[in-house]
Amino acid sequence: QVYSDPYTYFVEPQPRQREKENLSGQFGGIGALIQKDEQGTFRLVPMPDRPAEKAGIRKDDILVAVDRTPLNQDMTTDDVVNLIRGPVGEPVTLEVRREGESGTLTFQVVRERIENPSVQWRVLEDHPQVGYIALSMFNERTAKELDRAIDDLKKQGTQQLVVDLRHNSGGLLQSSVEVASRFLSDGVVVYERKNDGSEETYRVVNAARAPNWPMVILVDNATASAAEIVAGALQDRSRATLIGDKTYGKGSVQLVYDLSDGSSVHVTVAHWLTPNGHEINGIGLQPDQLTPHKDGRDAPLEAAIQFLTENKLSAN
Repeated sequence: QVYSDPYTYFVEPQPRQREKENLSGQFGGIGALIQKDEQGTFRLVPMPDRPAEKAGIRKDDILVAVDRTPLNQDMTTDDVVNLIRGPVGEPVTLEVRREGESGTLTFQVVRERIENPSVQWRVLEDHPQVGYIALSMFNERTAKELDRAIDDLKKQGTQQLVVDLRHNSGGLLQSSVEVASRFLSDGVVVYERKNDGSEETYRVVNAARAPNWPMVILVDNATASAAEIVAGALQDRSRATLIGDKTYGKGSVQLVYDLSDGSSVHVTVAHWLTPNGHEINGIGLQPDQLTPHKDGRDAPLEAAIQFLTENKLSAN
């Protein structure tokens, strides 16, 4: 069988470096948020006890140049991030304008390792028995971050769980297998069907197991790739109920060829199938309960809470 290959693509050096940083869950940076306002200026919001704040950068300082490269309105936030990030331990020079002061101020900030969390969690305020975990991507740190989330929710008395994979575009295969393995005791997570017709099976790995909480996974049109692997595995294995919109349908496997100049080429070599043999690529996953997002309210999350609480589902 011959597959068309819409996902083979070339990545320039700087975006490839950002991609590597996202997949590792950490990067060399200054510890500051960058916000572009309506006037096209870039304002800095330093994080507490991070290099930018320690160097003297203040909230709402306007960034005008990075290492003597002037910024302009046509630049995107990503363009500015690419100028600021770099090797840990090396300095970057920032020139800023500050309200109430004439001229510009110059700061030399030494980059530190900044962690980029992929997991956020909380107990739902109006439903303290329901834990909520949002995964933004699947990187090298996701499974361990998920363990911390589960441990914390367990201590807070969680009895039911919502895992939010909306707008999760995927990430690393190994990370998706590790995450699925938190909720499955054994068996298949995903099949990889190669272009030559051969198949490889990825099974549940040894990992810390989550409690057997009744579970809903939220998905939408932007849930893709590794996120679809997890959602498909838990749906096929009857471990979780999917609520939301049909997923994106990116079930292709890429080999990444890094080139000498720091750029890369990504080439599709296989496709994913769920444990029940469902083809993800170009099709996506159909939720058990189709509940699109509605303006002004989070209808899928409301539906998940209703499903868990009205059915009085609890761990057995």
